[in-house]
Amino acid sequence: MAAVTTPTLITVAPTGAETEKANAPSLPVTLDELVSTARACERSGAGVIHIHIRDSHARPSLDPVALRETVQAVREATDLVIQLSTGGAVTDSLTSRISVLDAEPDSCSLTCGTVNFGDDVFANPWTFIVELYRRSQELEVVPEFEIFDLGQVYTLHRLLEREGLPYGGRIHCDFVLGVPGGMPGTITTLAAAVAALPDGATWSATGVGRQTMPVALAALAAGGHLRVGMEDTLTYSPGRPVRDNAELVERAATLATLAQRPPMSTEDARALLNVKDRRAGSRGVV
Repeated sequence: MAAVTTPTLITVAPTGAETEKANAPSLPVTLDELVSTARACERSGAGVIHIHIRDSHARPSLDPVALRETVQAVREATDLVIQLSTGGAVTDSLTSRISVLDAEPDSCSLTCGTVNFGDDVFANPWTFIVELYRRSQELEVVPEFEIFDLGQVYTLHRLLEREGLPYGGRIHCDFVLGVPGGMPGTITTLAAAVAALPDGATWSATGVGRQTMPVALAALAAGGHLRVGMEDTLTYSPGRPVRDNAELVERAATLATLAQRPPMSTEDARALLNVKDRRAGSRGVV
């Protein structure tokens, strides 16, 4: 088998909806903190930022005004591909999750099925998946298909067969491994999920918690890309908390460089995903 030499797309997921600020002081929950984090992560090698926002009390929020302000601020401060989470928190309504797209991000997450999420249930019924997908096509937002379990890969096939290709024409997935209730963060599980993907799809992977490093190393060896960030892990090594999100991006960039697959530039990230360029003075799709 030929060596994989494709540069590595690094996505940073800096906040999430589960961790409390009191338990992770460096978690970015204000707009200023998020913009500062985005800049630092871009300098460290990230090409995409996956965004959840918080309200003034640091609680998860899908406030439409705040989402739009966040997209605008990060877009003005960086060249990162801006991906908004449509997962929100497990308590958010399906309607409010779809309305996230009105903030005009470059990309959005689109989870391909319902999954147990620790003690909670992350609901993504088929009708919601289809409605969200059609809305992303209508608003010219590139979806990243989030896969928490192997069966969700086959839901992706069903979606593409019934609804056609996403806006931009590219299929990019993110495998999330290690969530209690989803697929485990093992090499055999990752290999099975990758083998089931549609032809031509690209993919990233993230391992939650202690599965971060095994999944990252396996993904690099298999030609995949990486997602890192404090949404997924708060521990850098046993007994040592993460300093901040940039530290996780720096480690991913180092691993990618050692694998002879250095971090992808933001322009190459835009080309890989084929997002619509909404930056000031842009001329449409890259």
